[in-house]
Amino acid sequence: MYDEQQQPGRPGHGPLAGFTVGVTAARRADELGALLQRRGAAVLHAPALRIVPLADDGDLLAATKEIIDRAPDVVVATTAIGFRGWIEAADGWGLGEPLLDRLRGVELLARGPKVKGAVRAAGLTEEWSPSSESMAEVLDRLLEEGVDGRLIAVQLHGEPLPGFVEALRAGGAEVVPVPVYRWMPPEDIGPVDRLLDAVVSRGLDAVTFTSAPAAASLLSRAEERGLLGEVLVALGHDVLAACVGPVTAVPLQARGVDTVQPERFRLGPLVQLLCQELPARARVLPVAGHRVEIRGHAVLVDGELRPVPPAGMSLLRALSRRPGWVVARADLLRALPGAGRDEHAVETAMARLRSALGAPKLIQTVVKRGYRLALDPAADAKYADE
Repeated sequence: MYDEQQQPGRPGHGPLAGFTVGVTAARRADELGALLQRRGAAVLHAPALRIVPLADDGDLLAATKEIIDRAPDVVVATTAIGFRGWIEAADGWGLGEPLLDRLRGVELLARGPKVKGAVRAAGLTEEWSPSSESMAEVLDRLLEEGVDGRLIAVQLHGEPLPGFVEALRAGGAEVVPVPVYRWMPPEDIGPVDRLLDAVVSRGLDAVTFTSAPAAASLLSRAEERGLLGEVLVALGHDVLAACVGPVTAVPLQARGVDTVQPERFRLGPLVQLLCQELPARARVLPVAGHRVEIRGHAVLVDGELRPVPPAGMSLLRALSRRPGWVVARADLLRALPGAGRDEHAVETAMARLRSALGAPKLIQTVVKRGYRLALDPAADAKYADE
């Protein structure tokens, strides 16, 4: 597993140093952000949804009363927060003990270890939990046992369970959905808009998604703003879409966006995957006797992290697209965000870029023509036809 602070061979910074990662999670966002920051990433948090508990919701009360009055054969607990919320809501209605008494007498399935912890904290014991933490494995077990004529209660967790309830009903089961909380749009849409703007401008290197509704909500907001096409292009080419699991990825993949997912559907493996993927996507060039690795908002020069202003990064990316070739000032001016028509802006940004890199000879001035990366002679042939 990756060391939390450093990557082998690169002392003094984490594997995500120089990269900016967007976090769309509403729940456990602080935990995910801390994991990313400990590995060196800059984090832009924009919760795409908010969780609304249903303690006063009639649907949850009705489902709870139905389960107390008519014992289900199986109860499926899907999330720790949802299960705890259900018990707390039942307590508030004076139904806590009747509900717990009922749950003690049924086949109780828990989707993963955190759910098992919530079940046991309530004084209950699960009969089984899948090693994969996958609802697909829960479904397979139920269908293998046979569900025809059985009453099965399923604790929902704010997002669709694709095919799960439908497959149980198709097998002959009667299903009681238990809606513990719902996803709603965020009260403050500003952070989401800033994240979308950062995706379009390539100010982010990756965006993380931990629920399908968050992914769908982000795309919906992009569509409302007329940015969906630009967002999809960015996510398809320059900004990595990292999802905690395959269900989360569905709204993105339905729009043609390729995603990456860890083998284990948890936050830690998601961050570890980013620690592998983002450095692997960085451009590495041999320039003026130095190893130059171009990251999102910083450059590694011989392993030393050098933060670079946004204008400087724009120039450096323009130069790195054809390393060793001269790029005209007019072309570099177009690469500068909001630079207008004054080519002196290129000279100013170039001076700051050279200063930030700490090695002025990395970029050569070609009189009356422009600038070029001083690619090592041995590498010229490799990049000559790019």
